[in-house]
Amino acid sequence: MVATAYWSCIKATPGRLITRPSPSLPHESTIRLSRNSPRIRTKIMNRDFNNNRPIIFCCTEFNTSTKSSEEGAIATTLPPSTMVTTNVPMRKARRRYRKLYPGEKEGITEEMRFVAMKLRNSKPKVRNCTDINKSDDADVADNVEAISSSLDEDGNGDCGGGWEPSMEGFLKYLVDSKLVFSTIEQIVDESSDVSYAYFRKTGLERSEGLSKDLEWFSQRDIVIPEPSNPGVTYVEYLEQLAEKSPPLFLSHFYNIYFSHIAGGQVITKQVSKKLLKGRELEFYRWEEDAEELLRGVREKLNMLGEHWTRDEKNKCLREATKSFRFLGQIIRLIIL
Repeated sequence: MVATAYWSCIKATPGRLITRPSPSLPHESTIRLSRNSPRIRTKIMNRDFNNNRPIIFCCTEFNTSTKSSEEGAIATTLPPSTMVTTNVPMRKARRRYRKLYPGEKEGITEEMRFVAMKLRNSKPKVRNCTDINKSDDADVADNVEAISSSLDEDGNGDCGGGWEPSMEGFLKYLVDSKLVFSTIEQIVDESSDVSYAYFRKTGLERSEGLSKDLEWFSQRDIVIPEPSNPGVTYVEYLEQLAEKSPPLFLSHFYNIYFSHIAGGQVITKQVSKKLLKGRELEFYRWEEDAEELLRGVREKLNMLGEHWTRDEKNKCLREATKSFRFLGQIIRLIIL
């Protein structure tokens, strides 16, 4: 009785003597390959296996293109423990994708907007003048509508005397705002970094309008104060940031204009009605639609953000929070 089995010797070389240990046989199996026969035949004798009956193994001709149906095909007369198997290809590990940040698909400006929303929603909303006085700077920057809502159409406060805008505080706010806007505009105009070139002459510039407003006050013998600590501190930080990292500076650049258009101008208009008898300041007057101008800046910043690393974007998100805090300190000059 002779048992016969077939396998494919893909890695074998004709004429070579192969000796390898077989875990299913009690001793080593020796294979002699013939050069001349089209089907390489090998005879292995195993005296201790299956009542000492000889087993003849016939392997196919050495060929890497052997069909998978022939590879590892073994006669059913052999016990399963002695079947010769081919290497099973390893299954590739499933690729894991990083979870996207909120707004990441739309761009870095949308991510910063989510940061602002989270910052505002994570703390009690400012609803009246008492809350404004107790809240921190980031709350004030994110809840500027509360300040404007505490004023009626004539700019009068409804806080029962808790808060009344003063000319001195309003002038400090305008002076510090001019310092901030003139600084960021000067940085983008004079810097040799190509990233800043995209944000020159955007139409959002406010320093020239603020200069005209302060000149109007000066002509009426109103003393213009020197820049206060909140504005000076923020400007120094912006100058250092501009030299260190353009992405981080541009994060502040965008949020300064965004905050002014979204809420800062509302405060300025309401206070003007109260203190200036309705005079319209150049600070909140644009030659074109401000929202459209801001949209153009947003698109350019998103375009640049596509080339930033995830680490740089994360740092920009942290800088957005800092920007709201600095701006909140400047807005406080009106209400303190």
